[in-house]
Order: sequence, then C-alpha cells, then structure tokens
Amino acid sequence: MGSLKEVRNRLVSVKSTQQITKAMKVVSAAKLRKAQSRIVQMRPYAQKLQGMLSQLSGSLDGSDGKKFYQIRPVKKVLMIVITSDRGLAGSFNSSIAKETLRLMKEKYPAALAAGNIDIITVGKKGRDFFAKTKFTMVEEHATLFTHLTFEAADEIAQRIMQSFLDGKYDAIDLIYNKFKNAAVFIPSVERFLPIPVEQVKPGAKASKIDYIFEPSQEAIVGRLISQSLRVNFFRTLLESNAAEHGARMTAMDKATENAEDLLRALKLQYNKERQATITKEILEIVGGAQALNS
Repeated sequence: MGSLKEVRNRLVSVKSTQQITKAMKVVSAAKLRKAQSRIVQMRPYAQKLQGMLSQLSGSLDGSDGKKFYQIRPVKKVLMIVITSDRGLAGSFNSSIAKETLRLMKEKYPAALAAGNIDIITVGKKGRDFFAKTKFTMVEEHATLFTHLTFEAADEIAQRIMQSFLDGKYDAIDLIYNKFKNAAVFIPSVERFLPIPVEQVKPGAKASKIDYIFEPSQEAIVGRLISQSLRVNFFRTLLESNAAEHGARMTAMDKATENAEDLLRALKLQYNKERQATITKEILEIVGGAQALNS
C-alpha cells in the first residue's frame, strides 16, 4: 500500500480525469445529435438514388454513364479508409484498420501480393496507421471532419470517379463505420465503383420501373449517376461522423463510470491507511507511557 500522500494524489488525479471525461461526454452528445440528424435526413435520399441506379443499369447502352458499371478484371484496387481525426473513441479506429487489412487478404490477395492496392485516408487516425505500413497513400485528408460539407466531399469524390473512368483502378471500395445508434457502430465495406447492379434472386420477379425521361434519357441518366455517386460518398462520411461521436460518447461514459469505481476503491484505501496510521500512533503513545511508568 502507498502512503497517505500518494493515495491523496491519486484521488486528486482521478477526480480531475473524471471531470474531463464528463465534459467530453457532454460535448460528444451535443455533436452526436447534430450528426445523427444529418445522416437520418440524408439516408432516404441516398438510398433512393442508389436503387434507381441499380434498376437503370440495363437502359444505359451507348451512354457515358455505362462506364461507371463496367466490370473489369481486378488488377489495381483503391481503398478509401474513413476514420476519425481524434482518438478516445474505443475501438472505432482500430476496427476500421483491421477490416481494411482483412479485406485486402480475403478479397484481393493477388493485388495485395503484386502491391497493386492504393489507399486514400480520410481522418488523421487512418493516415497515421497506414503511414507506418508498406501501402501507398495516394491522398490523405486529415482535417475534413473539422468542417464537413458536401462541397469538400464532392471534390474528393469527383477525383475518385475520374480515376476509375481513366482506367487507373478496376475496383474502388469504401471502408467506414456505419452508424446504427449512439452505442453501436458497424464496420462496413461498400463497393463504390463499379456501381453494383441489382441482383435478382432465383424465383423472384425482377422489379422493373418504367421511367419517363425528360428532356432525354442520356442527359438525365448521365447526370443522375454522377450525382448519386457523389451523394453516396458524402453519406458514408456522415455515417462515420455520427458513429464517431456515438463511440466517443459511449467511451467517455464508460470512462466516467470506471473513474467513479476507482475513486470508491481509493477512498476505502485512504481510510484504511489513515486508520492504520492513527492506530500506530496510539500504540506508540501507549508504549511510551508504559516505558516511563516502568
């Protein structure tokens, strides 16, 4: 056991830490409400656009939009890894790193062996992790979440889309944490390009909607595909942003509870130490008195 002074110092330190974790929890809760509102509003729009793209894939013959559906032998891969700028969020960032490495080994072993996997990181934590590896980071965006806007995300999305059209990459995947609720996030992998085509299960009827295009199919579909891809990229950033604040709020709440448990244990230890010190002093006084009387 430590001395009374050491225990008192630990009590002060733990109380200070608890105050910090409480404050961080409150800040994360406020940010979560805003981020959750943004992703809840974005999801229906993005999902509807994605569904329309899958159904329109058969009516794109001869249009430029067909290039975004082009399936090529996968030789060169681009992975867009979305993490946070800050830590103290539990397993939020480490789960993405593990998921990315797993995806490389299981889905793209040939590209991995040939060194044909490039990475774009969004978030400081992803950048810091992959900077220590052998993989090539073609872009890194370390402060995008400081002021997350569609315009900032759109610039990145358009460069990624152009790299696919130029044939630089044969497959582009998004790796991010999908927001479920304040306490749960799901590490997810999503194919960005080529655009996945809606698959019809055996025995099921294909859902075909007869769209009316105005002014023309080529003009509408061409613009719709580009817009949908950019919106989908922005949606993944919003998902990750909301999941980050939820993960940090949960982590700080747990840290605050652990600090409270530690404070109780330290107070008990302090009282025991104090009682032992008092008892020792009493025994010394009694022993001294007996020595004088003898």
